[in-house]
Amino acid sequence: MSRRPAVLGGPPLLADPLPMTRPTIVADDELFGHFGAIFDSGMLTNGPAVAEFERQVAAYLRVDDVIAVSSCTTGLMLVLRCLSASGSVILPSFTFMASGHAVRWNDLRPRFADCEPDTFTLDPQAVRNCSGDDVSVVLGVHTFGVPSDADELAQAAAARGAELIFDAAHGLGGRYRDGTRIGSKGLAEVFSLSPTKALSTGEGGLIATNDPGLAAELRLARNYGNPGDYDSRMIGLNARMTELAAAIGLRNLPLLDATLDRRRRLAGRYAETLATLPVRLQRVPDGTTPVYKDFTVLVTDEEFGLSRDQLAAALAAEGVSTRTYFDPPLHRQRAYTESAAQLPVTEMITRKCLTLPLYSHMPFDLVDRVCEAMALAYAHRHEIAATMGDER
Repeated sequence: MSRRPAVLGGPPLLADPLPMTRPTIVADDELFGHFGAIFDSGMLTNGPAVAEFERQVAAYLRVDDVIAVSSCTTGLMLVLRCLSASGSVILPSFTFMASGHAVRWNDLRPRFADCEPDTFTLDPQAVRNCSGDDVSVVLGVHTFGVPSDADELAQAAAARGAELIFDAAHGLGGRYRDGTRIGSKGLAEVFSLSPTKALSTGEGGLIATNDPGLAAELRLARNYGNPGDYDSRMIGLNARMTELAAAIGLRNLPLLDATLDRRRRLAGRYAETLATLPVRLQRVPDGTTPVYKDFTVLVTDEEFGLSRDQLAAALAAEGVSTRTYFDPPLHRQRAYTESAAQLPVTEMITRKCLTLPLYSHMPFDLVDRVCEAMALAYAHRHEIAATMGDER
């Protein structure tokens, strides 16, 4: 390549910096008309839009109940509260902090288990091997929108006498190997509708379950535990979704499958173009359908010639934003200093993973430019490494 990388003094590939992600939301006359009707009704919460959104998502997922909440985090908190869980919860350390925070907010002890080195999802064998006889819940995570091995996790949880639930923040619209949608496994699965997700309501969450008793208790719990007579039956939260958020969800839910199809094509473009470079892609288990909430690669010094952080710096100089999910992992975060977990796979992934820009309406040519920037860094890897020193 004749062009010199920007990190070595050349002009950047992108004049306008490329963000990691952007929300994709249709906001048109139909949506604004719905907003107007909500304002005219005077009901900004506990109204018909939330109820209809729950009904439509339940039909989409083919589950009995969906409970709309203010966020995935509050959803996880309330599921654990309504389970009356005690003791400890097995979960991956390679996950967003909300997974662990929901455990700790319920005065439960997190027991961190390792993830699989290729899918980055919770390893069922690690669940079986995790120490402790007080485990009441196993919390799986569909990391970056790749479906966990729910059946194996269910067997591992059952062997311990524990309930299985999922932090499905990244997973809305994905499918398991048996063709069922994410949302249909375990006792409950909890989704996020934050701005980085394929379906966003600004902020919000959804709890999917086929357990009618749990669904009824969750509806109570999201409203302070108050059934309406101000005699609270449990210690709940204000975790209600607003009518305006539900209206956004109702307008955009019919577009979700097309949105996800485009994300998969963008991910396919990445995979095809990066095939000539020595980076490793997250493995999608055969027969499953991923969401590609993120597109993440593993960068190894030995194969690429640059560390993950050196490559990230080179891409930043070209105008390409990246993110190093989830570094540090939970068991090394200061809020979890009591953890003494030894998780070699998690440690390896957190040192080497790099998430590239991806959003649903991202132009395909920008994928090509990101890949061009990576190829440029690889072509000049020795010079870049010498310039940056041994910070690997």
